[in-house]
Amino acid sequence: QEQLVESGGDLVQAGGSLRLSCAASGSIFSYTTMGWYRQTPGKQRELVAAITRGSANYADSVKGRFTIFRDVANNTIHLQMNNLKPDDTAAYYCNAHTARRDYWGRGTQVTVSS
Repeated sequence: QEQLVESGGDLVQAGGSLRLSCAASGSIFSYTTMGWYRQTPGKQRELVAAITRGSANYADSVKGRFTIFRDVANNTIHLQMNNLKPDDTAAYYCNAHTARRDYWGRGTQVTVSS
């Protein structure tokens, strides 16, 4: 059973930075795509950033502020979040996609105070 474990969520002031990590139980090369989603109460989960072997893509709201990258040696992906805004407050979830199914972590909370 594949497992994804997120870490790094915290309370931070607007303008601050956080780095989220998602550790996979297996090789990250076994996934077609890995990414980060976020969700606030009453809203749908939305894609923040995703990375394939060749490229990364971002939601318009985080372009220029967030960077997703892989640590292949440790089967981990990270989300570096800079210049955080109160609107970034959400539970952040790691996702790993294969042709057969999607895997999800349990989430990590990011709270940005104004």
